[in-house]
Amino acid sequence: MSAPRHVAIFLLLLLSIILSGRSELIARADAETVKGMLAAQIRSQGIACDKPRHAVRDAKRSKPDHDVWILTCENSTYRVSRYPDLAAKIERVR
Repeated sequence: MSAPRHVAIFLLLLLSIILSGRSELIARADAETVKGMLAAQIRSQGIACDKPRHAVRDAKRSKPDHDVWILTCENSTYRVSRYPDLAAKIERVR
């Protein structure tokens, strides 16, 4: 009776380790997607973003249906305000 219980605990631990590593990879892929998507959007509006480095959501300025991001590119940092189905408002921060 003890051996099957140990095997079940081992399998649960192994499954939790596998799933936790996978969620980290998914989160990292999401961050890469947001960074690239924001860079592509500001480039389409005529602003240079040579190499996007990272994007961070500005929780204080964001509201429902209005996301505000700080996008850091190789050449500058921008505040990107986005409403659905509209062009982004882009402000140069640094």
